[in-house]
Amino acid sequence: MNYQGVLTKMQTELGYPIQYYLVFKDDFLNVNQLLDKKVTINFEGYQCLNCGKTKKIYRQGFCYDCFYKIPQAADWIIKPELSKAHLNIEDRDLDYEKAVQLKPHIVYLANSSNVKVGVTRKTQVPTRWIDQGAHEAIEIVEVPNRYLAGITEVALKNYVGDKTNWRTMITNKIADENLVAWRDKLKQYIPEEAKPYFIENNKVTHMDFPVLQYPQKPKSLNLVKTPNFEGFLKGIKGQYLIFEDNTIFNVRSNEGFVVTIKVN
Repeated sequence: MNYQGVLTKMQTELGYPIQYYLVFKDDFLNVNQLLDKKVTINFEGYQCLNCGKTKKIYRQGFCYDCFYKIPQAADWIIKPELSKAHLNIEDRDLDYEKAVQLKPHIVYLANSSNVKVGVTRKTQVPTRWIDQGAHEAIEIVEVPNRYLAGITEVALKNYVGDKTNWRTMITNKIADENLVAWRDKLKQYIPEEAKPYFIENNKVTHMDFPVLQYPQKPKSLNLVKTPNFEGFLKGIKGQYLIFEDNTIFNVRSNEGFVVTIKVN
């Protein structure tokens, strides 16, 4: 069967294992069903996720012009401590910023390649953890806006990492860490404004990824350099497709790419 459309990050559903879906304009594909099958990916072109024009993708699925204009790509997305909607201060679009920033946010600890601290909107739990390839995660603070979550993350970054080593995550060489112990140890470093929102006695969430074979020496698939790829799918973790020959395809980093996917 052939599927064609614009890549966006895979939709996920928490289960044992996690279920993955590629969603196109007129079709969708349960990626789990492709495990152990030969999959062909052909790069056809670009389509900006904002303006829809066939312009080269710059970052996050957007063309250059849109990336520097739309609120969905503003700096506070990556650095939540820069959020200002709670002060009624506009960055690019105050209505949008209020709609996103002035909602409950979670500061969490996750174990993907190592223990890391992160921020997400409450509505994105556990999606955010799945996208990062975390095999376990725990909420530590629930605050009413993005700014408070951001300053909490900044404070905790002095004692725990905030980045995922994708190679360690994708090869599953993960240290066994006690997230409850980490939560309790980090409590003292939470900023005063966020301390009332600390979450006591909650449980760790575990994620089970559909992987038949982890890669030994992962190599990234670059669709611009290799516009036609074929391989046997052996796993899905985070937003990565894992192929038998150690090729790794990061779906999220290729958002806005138009592809044809053929399943044999």
